[in-house]
Parts: sequence; C-alpha cells; structure tokens
Amino acid sequence: MVTIKDIAKAAGVSYSTVSKALRDSPLVKPPTKKKIVNIANELGYQPNVAARSLVSKKSDTVGVVWPTVERAAHAALITKINDQLENHGYTTLLSINKVEAAINTFNRLQVDAILMFNDQGQDGPDTPLPSNVPILSYGIAKNPLYPTVDVNRRDAIKLAVHTLVDIGHKNIAFIGDMSQRDQLQDEKVSGFTEGMKERFQEATADVLIPASGLELYDGYLAMKKFLQAGKTTTAVVSGSYDLTRGVIRALNEYNLSIPKDVSIISYDNIPQTNTFEVPISLVGVPNDVITSTITDALLNMINKKQVPQSIVLEPEIKLNESCLALE
Repeated sequence: MVTIKDIAKAAGVSYSTVSKALRDSPLVKPPTKKKIVNIANELGYQPNVAARSLVSKKSDTVGVVWPTVERAAHAALITKINDQLENHGYTTLLSINKVEAAINTFNRLQVDAILMFNDQGQDGPDTPLPSNVPILSYGIAKNPLYPTVDVNRRDAIKLAVHTLVDIGHKNIAFIGDMSQRDQLQDEKVSGFTEGMKERFQEATADVLIPASGLELYDGYLAMKKFLQAGKTTTAVVSGSYDLTRGVIRALNEYNLSIPKDVSIISYDNIPQTNTFEVPISLVGVPNDVITSTITDALLNMINKKQVPQSIVLEPEIKLNESCLALE
C-alpha cells in the first residue's frame, strides 16, 4: 500500500509538504504541488479516509439515503449531485436500505452530512431520527423534520394546463399515479384539477387517466386503456418522464402523431428528455437548479452555516415541438 512517505521519498520533499499538496493547500507552490500529485497518481496512492478524519474531524463524504434505482429522474438528480459534490472534494455514498438503517450506518461511517430522498411521498419518521451529523431532506417541505428542499409540483402542473389553454386546447388530459399512496403525486393531480377549473369553471372539463405507478409500462397501459375506450384528447400533461415514454409508445401504436394529433407536456425537467424523437415540452424545476440548491445546502450544513427549514423551488416551462397551437 502506497503511503505519504513513499510519495515524499519519490518527490524529494518532506511528509508535511506532501500532505499539504494533496489537500490542495495554497502553502505549496503550484509546480511542487503538480509534481507531487502526478507522483501520487503514478504510484496509485489512495488516501486513508478513516485516518484523515481522525485528524481533521471530517471524512469528506456525504451519505445519500436512496429511494429507488429504477426511475430516470432520480438517476439524473444523483448523478448531478455527485458531480457537484465531487467538485468540492466530497465522495458520495449511497444506501438503498430503509431510512433508519441507512442513517445509523452513515453515522457509524462518520460521514459529514446525510441527504435523505423522500420525494415519493412515503411515510417517514414522526420524529427526527438520532444523528450525529446534519441531515438534509429532498421531499415535502410542509412541517419538515429536517431542513428540506422541495419543488412546487402543484403549480408546475397548473402552469402546464394554463399554457395549453393559452394556445387553444380545451380537451386536456392528465396521466399520473392517482392511487393516493404518494402525497407528491396527489399534488400534481390537484394542480391539474385546479388549473382546469380556473380556466373553465367546471369540473367536467378535466380528464384524468389513472396510472398504476410512474414507470414506462404504467404510462403505456393507462394511455392504451384510454384510447381503447374510444376516448380522445388534444393534449396530455404527463406526471413523469417515464410515464411520458409510455404515453408516446401507446400513441405510436394507434398511429397518433405528436403534436399534430396530441400535444404533450411532461413533468420532470431532466436531460434524458433530449432522447425523444420529437423534443418534448417540459414543466418543473430544472435539474441544475435542484442539484445546485441541494449541494449548496449540504455544504452550508457541513460548515455549520444556517440553512432554512423549508426551501421551495418554483417551476419553469419549456415549450418544444411536442406542443401545437390550435385555432
């Protein structure tokens, strides 16, 4: 195992100079620092995180309580968060265990902070769980147990409805998880219903297409059932990126064109939407805004700076080729 002593010997400098250089200290001149880092890389040096944390009282790691490995929106978020934390010198550790077990594990590992994903509306603890390190939640910012970053899903769907109405659509449908198991999905349904009532003043103006979940196949089956029943719509607001993929597959099977026959606006403002054949219109908080907000809050908590208990991010809409204005 390569040690600091090995690097110091190869570089012809002291142990303390190597230590400072590897911590990017301004006390080491750039040419010397570059030389030391190059030698460390050539020798395959790996820092002893446990030993370093005993000295600095920091492990330079952040634990993430991870909800699912399936949904594209989650993967896009954690990838960007990991990149941003890495730029600040932090390593990300993921746990797919239940919340309490994950937090206990991260405390034993002495991470510097914990990010807890609770954006599926799952029932969490009634009281804060014991933790020696700060916890940030991404989820519901209403009466939060921990500082929480949230996005305004209700207003996002309302914004999509209002936008479609403004370009001439009246027969608008919403497809989403309506099982009432997920508070965050309930917010989207409420946003759709409220948005339609605000513009049409009648409940019959809205069309709800219930899906069994938020995955591609859920969207496909729900949209196919809707079309098999002979129902029609000029526009669909989709509750997630993965649902949108399923909606598009069902529309293709029925030879319905986007946007000539059906316009689409999808929730989840993530990079993966660039892969669609027709650029899909998006509503929600941009991925970069969410990840930057989460990263900044984590760093502030690690550095013992004050963080608001509730941080609610407002949505944006981006109209692309999937929306057609009606006369």
